Amino acid sequence: MMASRHTVLMRLVASAYAIAQKAGTIVRGVIAEGDLGIVEKTCPTDLQTKADRLAQMSICSSLARKFPKLTIIGEEDLPFEEVDQELIEDGQWEEILKQPCPSQYSTIKEEDLVVWVDPLDGTKEYTEGLLDNVTVLIGIAYEGRAIAGVINQPYYNYQAGPDATLGRTIWGVLGLGAFGFQLKEVPAGKHIITTTRSHSNKLVTDCVTAMNPDDVLRVGGAGNKQAKIPACENSTETPPKVFSNSTESKKENSINKGNSPSLGTRRLSRSPPCSPLTGSPSGPRPLMHVPHVSSYRPTFKSAEGLPRSAV
Repeated sequence: MMASRHTVLMRLVASAYAIAQKAGTIVRGVIAEGDLGIVEKTCPTDLQTKADRLAQMSICSSLARKFPKLTIIGEEDLPFEEVDQELIEDGQWEEILKQPCPSQYSTIKEEDLVVWVDPLDGTKEYTEGLLDNVTVLIGIAYEGRAIAGVINQPYYNYQAGPDATLGRTIWGVLGLGAFGFQLKEVPAGKHIITTTRSHSNKLVTDCVTAMNPDDVLRVGGAGNKQAKIPACENSTETPPKVFSNSTESKKENSINKGNSPSLGTRRLSRSPPCSPLTGSPSGPRPLMHVPHVSSYRPTFKSAEGLPRSAV
């Protein structure tokens, strides 16, 4: 009945919201256990943890189980293996289903959507205990354009005391808006810039200096940077556009220099750059091996023109 009353896009966003929250719980659980299971991928600053692996397995398997025709692209290169049922999230956020789907997306089919997953954005900061930089990112693209996405901040408010609500989830759909945060106006006459904490270079420094800011926020994680943008906007229209369409980051620089990674400087074979929130692809879609649950075996999708041996 639910499938007949709500559009594919809004059901997907509602599910992605619940799935991102589940992934955030996994991220917190791993660090609470004390064994991060850290491995190097391409260099000492390009890390993967047990939380990255478990969160991606949870997100991709949960999505594939509920939306078997989706193309799902995850950051981590993981082997096929059985996925524990405890990692699967079947729920959805009902409040999202109360929102109207923008008319231009009301007839989208499941097989026309691409979901981009960064299971733990800010892995380096995660290993260093800078937990407020960590996010879980699920983006949704249609016809090569980012149209929706979810950011979960597992440790939002973690320094606010034992009585504070831990974590929050932000979501947005292009043409509808962005939700899950409180807008705060920028102090009058103030020019504030958010930029990288650990990937700066002369070009970044020169650009920041040229803009003559009153304050510079240096933070880790692309998703964390995106989450800070709407908190400083005084327009209710701008944040969704910023969330959905921003692709200017080290991700694009990496591609432009001929490297293979898409999500940060990490391995996602021959994939295009994508938005930290919504993962808008700007090139051919790569293969994605989706981990399977014992009760089903979802297929993986290949991009047009991309050989199956690419991954």
